Amino acid sequence: MNLVDAKRIIEEENLEGYCLFCNDTSSEEEVVITKEGDGWKVFTNNERATKIGEKLYMDENEALNDFIERLRGDKSMKKYFK
Repeated sequence: MNLVDAKRIIEEENLEGYCLFCNDTSSEEEVVITKEGDGWKVFTNNERATKIGEKLYMDENEALNDFIERLRGDKSMKKYFK
């Protein structure tokens, strides 16, 4: 997966609550992906904007896959608890 694919999936599946390579990564209940040196960091901010489940990837494809899977999981959880 590349960035174009990730953006297309986000749009087509109406995924919300994410920070895709943005500067401010401190929002609550958000899935985040950032570029860190030679790698990519993926994590989730909980309801107190605390980082949880942080993973560092050396491959963009793996990082974007994790990012999209977390967004899909978040969407499913929100739908379930409605």
